[in-house]
Amino acid sequence: MTGRIGTWTRAAVGRATAAGAMLLASVVAAGAAGPLVKTDKGDVRGFVQEDVARFYGIPYAKPPVGKLRWKPPVEADAWKTTLDAVSFGPQCLQVTTLGPFAGPQNTNEDCLYLNVYAPLTALGGTKLPVIVWIHGGGNVDGASDAYDGSKMARDGKTIVVTLNYRLNLMGFLAHPAIQAEGELFGNYGIMDQQAVLRWVQANIGAFGGDRKNVTLGGQSAGSSDTMANMTSPLSAGLFHRAILQSGVGSTTPLATAETNAKNMAVAAGCGSGVDEATAKCLRNLPAEAVFKLAGTQSANGPYISGLIEDGTIIQRRFVDTLASGVFNKMPVMSGATIDEATFGLGITQYFRPGRTPFTEADYDAKIATYGAATFPADAQRRVKRLYPLSKYESPLLALDAIQSDTTQCTQHNTNVLLSDQVPVYAYQFADRTAPTYFPKMPGYLSLAYHTADIQYLFIGWHGGDQGIPHDLNKQQRKLSDELVAAWTSFAWSGNPNGSGNSPWPRFRAKKNLPGVLEQNIPFSTAITDAEFVAQHKCDLWDSILSYHPTKTASN
Repeated sequence: MTGRIGTWTRAAVGRATAAGAMLLASVVAAGAAGPLVKTDKGDVRGFVQEDVARFYGIPYAKPPVGKLRWKPPVEADAWKTTLDAVSFGPQCLQVTTLGPFAGPQNTNEDCLYLNVYAPLTALGGTKLPVIVWIHGGGNVDGASDAYDGSKMARDGKTIVVTLNYRLNLMGFLAHPAIQAEGELFGNYGIMDQQAVLRWVQANIGAFGGDRKNVTLGGQSAGSSDTMANMTSPLSAGLFHRAILQSGVGSTTPLATAETNAKNMAVAAGCGSGVDEATAKCLRNLPAEAVFKLAGTQSANGPYISGLIEDGTIIQRRFVDTLASGVFNKMPVMSGATIDEATFGLGITQYFRPGRTPFTEADYDAKIATYGAATFPADAQRRVKRLYPLSKYESPLLALDAIQSDTTQCTQHNTNVLLSDQVPVYAYQFADRTAPTYFPKMPGYLSLAYHTADIQYLFIGWHGGDQGIPHDLNKQQRKLSDELVAAWTSFAWSGNPNGSGNSPWPRFRAKKNLPGVLEQNIPFSTAITDAEFVAQHKCDLWDSILSYHPTKTASN
């Protein structure tokens, strides 16, 4: 990747360096005292590590406990003495940790904190691009403290903000008794993210960031949440570029989410009512009670709804909003890994007795899911014909191909919808040598798995507390440099090249034009849309999956 942050930005970086020279000298002189920044709620003091100023655990909202549980976030109270921002805030309540992916399990409700990473020179009054990153985890688990934004801050001259937001039942619950209170409801986790974006607008200038140049991005659920904010009227004007990394999201109809919430209330002992007393009962539940209803270590509970079509924050299905043309339009970077499915397959095998490998029976069971009750009558036959078990060295690889292609084609469909309306830069991450945080398991290959690319952007990332950390080798570090350069160039200019159309071409959904960057070792190459569609059999999936806009959605 050439032109790491774009030629037109280099002068700005030079000015940033000069403007911050005095601050850098004062930070060095202060030693352990660390850099001091004034926010609208009070002073925060961070610390310096590897030429990056770090500020951990800054509260952006009041603890959502007691009467504030299942309420829109409320601005944090001001503090009078300097806040020592040297340790991360608590993770949010989570139970479904998916083996090595997330965790540890906890019952924390007081968890609405953010972190800021800034080049030392930025604190002298510069206006660097801002990247706000939403962690993944299915909106049920994960935490910001696993995402070290220092490389993107230092090498890409950007300000990186990471955050915790309410998860699972605490973050996504649409009970009619709470809805009746007349406030925004349901998608509390998305409201938390919007509160962070408002915090950025109010405060990021003090850290050297440009509030008029904010990129919102995330991986997996973080990507889906970015899409939620792209399509939400409540996020209008709060960010200016979007990164959709391995996920374009699905939503749950409000009626379904309400049923889930009412069933949860009954299970919790709060009854089937929809009145004020029911809402009070829900808010009086011990956090441990909600924890137990949210699921197990390996699976979500039956009351989880995920992103909810509440009518205001998320108005309807994302594809329908995009097709209508009424959304927060901005440049988009969008892609997935070529072996998305080995992540979920690895989690399944992780929790199997003896961690036994996948079999022909597993393959047959997957084919059976394409039954006529949900899919076209010939769907099973067509899937089996294009993915015959005999073609693959193991059932794992057959399952990987089927499930990864559905993910890739779903993201591709969104990219096509977007490309007629905004600049889109599409990619697929293809490094099958990527280190894995899964333990060794019989017959298991992680390949270019879902989440594999996070460690190339956030160095040292290795899932949760049970994940196995690995260093990148020389070639992987080179790919990491390329990805960091592209992500931060996109933050600077809305173009991962900085300027021009090479080496990463703009995606235009033209079959014979280069349009998808395949990120790999020893080098990345651009492939045509036709090559991508053929590789992932998108003609099949486009005809049997329900990810197309409804006919009522029109431009």
